[in-house]
Amino acid sequence: MTNKLGIIGGSGLYDVEEFKDREFLDIKTPWGYPSDQILKTKLNEKEVFFLPRHGKGHFISPSKINFRANIDALKQLGVTDIVSVSAVGSLKENLEPGKFVIVDQFIDRTFARNKTFFDDEIVAHVSMAHPTSNGLMNACEEAIKKESISYQRGGTYVVMEGPQFSTFAESNLYRSWKADVIGMTNMPEAKLAREAEIRYASVSMITDYDCWHPDHKNVDVQSVIKVLLGNAEKAKSMIKNLIENFENYIDPKDPTNNCLDVAIITAPEKRTQKTKDKLKTVAGRVLNK
Repeated sequence: MTNKLGIIGGSGLYDVEEFKDREFLDIKTPWGYPSDQILKTKLNEKEVFFLPRHGKGHFISPSKINFRANIDALKQLGVTDIVSVSAVGSLKENLEPGKFVIVDQFIDRTFARNKTFFDDEIVAHVSMAHPTSNGLMNACEEAIKKESISYQRGGTYVVMEGPQFSTFAESNLYRSWKADVIGMTNMPEAKLAREAEIRYASVSMITDYDCWHPDHKNVDVQSVIKVLLGNAEKAKSMIKNLIENFENYIDPKDPTNNCLDVAIITAPEKRTQKTKDKLKTVAGRVLNK
């Protein structure tokens, strides 16, 4: 099987000089269209796909992102591994702006999003106990280390609905849960990637201290953007390293690889052809047996 890497993040992440061959793809899915065209490009003959989560120019609110179309479209293109790159706020003193966190757990506080591909006729329950791929996290760690970027391996990401930032009370509640960072975009993205049997890792780039910190009582977009631009430059270097190394860390026993084998509970006679066709990209491997 050919392993292919997909990067979901800001549109500026693929402004890399070394990406010479660029093709922008329009992909249609049963769930509608993804956030934007997907860039197909190469680095040293290795194919990689980039999808700007909020669209180029950042015009899609977190609650309006078509997460299902994004994951389905990448799966159609043969993507086997997704690395999410996203801006977050810090919930801990030692996680300062500019630092990267390789997230390994999530607390999903979103409430206005479609969170599953299996919401009509066919029901599936995938395990999310360990939502990120250990092998892919290892690849991310090596890629970050190579650039001497300050980082933390492991951490819990609280995913809030947004688009507003937290209240002071909310921020302190999440800190009492011992969470590390807070953002608006990794859920249901991680859940849908698991349902589509795509290995997933998340690199969170800290832009601010949320509002709990006495020296940072108000989070504003301008200050976030200032740090974000610096983080983006570091992320580009990390991504180039990832493209080169991610295949070295693929675990053939990763639970994501065949998680649907034990997830679908609906009796075969109840699975209509219409629904099987709708799910052919994400679940055709098991539904067409």
